[in-house]
Amino acid sequence: QVQLVESGGGLVQPGGSMTLSCKASGTLFSIYVLGWYRQAPGKQRELVATINSSKSVNYAASVKGRFIVSRDNTLNSVYLQMDNLKPDASAVYYCNAARPGLTSWGQGTQVPVSS
Repeated sequence: QVQLVESGGGLVQPGGSMTLSCKASGTLFSIYVLGWYRQAPGKQRELVATINSSKSVNYAASVKGRFIVSRDNTLNSVYLQMDNLKPDASAVYYCNAARPGLTSWGQGTQVPVSS
């Protein structure tokens, strides 16, 4: 199993940019499908983006063209670059790592988007 730790959250103004990082400990990192999810107050957790072991990516329609997910297997890390942030992006962002039979979550990092 992997343990995940997110970093990089904090207050950002509308239209601003932010990059989240997630570092994993554990083995076989390169085979995991990695993902970013978010949960706003009073709402369900939702998918933001995923990247698989071949670095194929998938995005929620609401972030496509503004967010970029990437991974560096040499650093056991996954990143989420967020541009042109909107107030409705305010949420706790969670890192996820999954492989058959196993899913791990980070503790989350808060990203408020507000002026």
